[in-house]
Amino acid sequence: MSKTRTLVLIPARMTSTRLPDKPLLDLAGLPMIVHVLRAAEAAQIGRVAVATDTPQIAAIVTSHGGEAVMTRADHPSGSDRIYEALEKLDPRREAEIVVNLQGDFPTIAPGNIRDVLPPLSDPEVDIATLAAEIHAEEESLNPNVVKAVGSPIGERRLRALYFTRATAPWGDGPRYHHIGLYAYRRAALERFVGLPPSPLEQQEKLEQLRAMEAGMRIDITIVDSVPRGVDTPADLETARNILSKR
Repeated sequence: MSKTRTLVLIPARMTSTRLPDKPLLDLAGLPMIVHVLRAAEAAQIGRVAVATDTPQIAAIVTSHGGEAVMTRADHPSGSDRIYEALEKLDPRREAEIVVNLQGDFPTIAPGNIRDVLPPLSDPEVDIATLAAEIHAEEESLNPNVVKAVGSPIGERRLRALYFTRATAPWGDGPRYHHIGLYAYRRAALERFVGLPPSPLEQQEKLEQLRAMEAGMRIDITIVDSVPRGVDTPADLETARNILSKR
C-alpha cells in the first residue's frame, strides 16, 4: 500500500471520567498520545496526524514533532472525528486509505498497525481490522471483550460475519478478540459516516455493525496478541510496566 495513499489518523479527546486527561498521562516519560503517535510513525505506512478538539493535546503533539488537526467537539464518534480531519488535511483527495488508530493504545506495536492494511489489497473489501485468538475462558465470557465472528478465507485472515459482546461462536473451535483498529477505503469512510446508527449497532453498542448492516465488507487480519487499551487505573499501571521495559 503506497505511503502517499495512506493517512493514519489518531482521534484523541479528554472525555474519560475514570482517567481524567487520559491522553496526556505520563507513561515511561512520555504522554500516552505521544506513544501512540510514535508507534504510528514507526509503522511507516503514511502520513500521521492526531485529530483532537483539545488545544492541550494538539500542543503536546506538535511539541513532540507530530502533526495535529483541530476538529469539532460535538462528534458522536471517533469515525466522525477522523472524517472531519481527513477533509481538512487532504482537500485534494489524494489519500485513498484512512487508518483509524485509537489514542489509548500506547503499547501497540508498529507491526500490528501495518497488519491492518493487507485485506484492502482485495478490491471487494471496504474496511479492514484486526483480531487475536482468545485463549482464556474469562476473556470469552467478558462482555467488555468484543468477539469477531468470521469465516476463514486464508492464512491469518477472516471475512467478518458479525461482532458481538456475547460469547460467540458457540461450541468447540477458536474465538477471536476484536482489536479496534480500522483501515477504511476513503469511499467506505465517507459512506459510513453518512449512515444513521443501525439497530444492531445500538443494541450491541458496536459501531462497526452499522457498516455490516449496510452491506459493507469487513475483513480481519489475525495477529498474535491484543494491544493493551487504557481505560482504567489498572490498565494504566499495566501499560506503564510494559513500556518501562522497552
